[in-house]
Amino acid sequence: MDRDGRPGWLPSLGFAFLSFNCGMAVYRSWEDPSSVAFVVVAYVALIALFRCLHMLERAGPGGHGQGVKLAVWALSTLLTLMFSFKVAAIMPLWAQLLVWAMGIFTIVAGFYAFFLARPEAP
Repeated sequence: MDRDGRPGWLPSLGFAFLSFNCGMAVYRSWEDPSSVAFVVVAYVALIALFRCLHMLERAGPGGHGQGVKLAVWALSTLLTLMFSFKVAAIMPLWAQLLVWAMGIFTIVAGFYAFFLARPEAP
């Protein structure tokens, strides 16, 4: 980050790449409203997640980040569930079970890390 809070050129390039790819995905799947909705919701959730992560970083270790932590966990949970659903749909049953198990483990581990684990004192 620059000193005035604006992102540098690398995050801006990543955002441009993400935006271009999402735009192309919407263009290519325009005839399928559920695919368009998936891409748009995932894009908006990613942007909101990046914004919340930025706010969480700025809050610092002793900051007022509980609400922001909840938003980060909720958005990451949403994205995990969305992508698990899409990936599992094209897998055989044993792989579907593995995908869902990994997704649920990730969600539970994130909840534990954000809300239950206590950081060690220095």
